[in-house]
Amino acid sequence: MSPRHAWFVTGTDTEIGKTHVACALLHALRHAGQRVVAMKPIAAGTDANGLNDDIERLLAASSLHPPRELVNPYSFAAAIAPHIAAAEEGRIIELAPIMAAFRRLQALADAVIVEGVGGFCVPLGENLDTADLATALQLPVILVVGMRLGCINHAQLTAQAIAARGLPFAGWVANRIDPTMSRFAENLAALQSRLSAPLLGVIAHGESPVSAARHLQFATA
Repeated sequence: MSPRHAWFVTGTDTEIGKTHVACALLHALRHAGQRVVAMKPIAAGTDANGLNDDIERLLAASSLHPPRELVNPYSFAAAIAPHIAAAEEGRIIELAPIMAAFRRLQALADAVIVEGVGGFCVPLGENLDTADLATALQLPVILVVGMRLGCINHAQLTAQAIAARGLPFAGWVANRIDPTMSRFAENLAALQSRLSAPLLGVIAHGESPVSAARHLQFATA
């Protein structure tokens, strides 16, 4: 792995464990001796203290703790689609502040894990979505597949969207969000045969990021 490296983490949908997997990836890099930091450019949903749970978890998993405005340039109070949250607050999400924050984080760390918001094509504004953000950053993409009924279709569509943007598909992680999923092994095999990128690991339902990091094939990915 080259120094000052970074990846963009996206998912097959919202609420499929992107932050959980991003934290596991951060711990895997830390175990490999890397100085790592997370970035979540856009977050929606804050508590009474103005804190976002995903940001807090990512900061806890990072080995460096830069200013929050670098880790999370855009934070919105309501836990809703970011383009709607931005419009309700009278704000516009722009790429320039995100790119500037990312460059500063890259200068501080050996590796940066950038977590997107929602799926790969979530709108961020009238003419901007998360695919545009990933393209601007020009980072290899890691796909989190929430293992549940329908995940094969969602994963393949997301992989096609990543390819359409000309971005490297670095790998994918199977996250067992549904512990009762029928025919899990068969679905996993179908994904392995259909996705062009390597499977970096399977995270069991309820497994902590620290535990999951130990068996992710990621430090040299």
